[in-house]
Amino acid sequence: MRSRLPAFGAAAGVFVLDQITKLAIRGSMSEMDVRPVIPGFFDIVHAENAGAAFSFFAHSPAQWRNLVLVGIAAAALVFIAVLLWRAGGRVAQSAVLRSGLALIMGGAFGNLYDRIIHGTVTDFLDVYIRTYHWPAFNVADSAITIGAVLVLWDTLRASRAAEVK
Repeated sequence: MRSRLPAFGAAAGVFVLDQITKLAIRGSMSEMDVRPVIPGFFDIVHAENAGAAFSFFAHSPAQWRNLVLVGIAAAALVFIAVLLWRAGGRVAQSAVLRSGLALIMGGAFGNLYDRIIHGTVTDFLDVYIRTYHWPAFNVADSAITIGAVLVLWDTLRASRAAEVK
């Protein structure tokens, strides 16, 4: 039980930080406002994303899009929660894997909450070089990405360790 608490606590922390930052953006900026931070590289923006990552499905019918995206996110959350809850096995042994799953879980819950409550996901971090923009993202997206890298890293590390044996 003790080894589960830090992972679920980290997921909750990501969710809270994500919601605080989105609330601050929605409360202080009109949609499509831009505030330059590092000219030519980084701005704070207020974008509402109706779609998934990179605005996939943004122009799909709203009922279908929201049902599919909420369903996928909810299924992913249940899957990750089950992995983190399991007391034995590799998940309990690998802090890197637990951390990665916790980040993914917290981020997925943050974006799922937005989609259910607001019908869109608030994005506000805009990284670009001249006219080449990365799609705007948020704390939840960052946590999901970092978590996925940690899970991949742990998986590669474990497979290399198995090859050595």
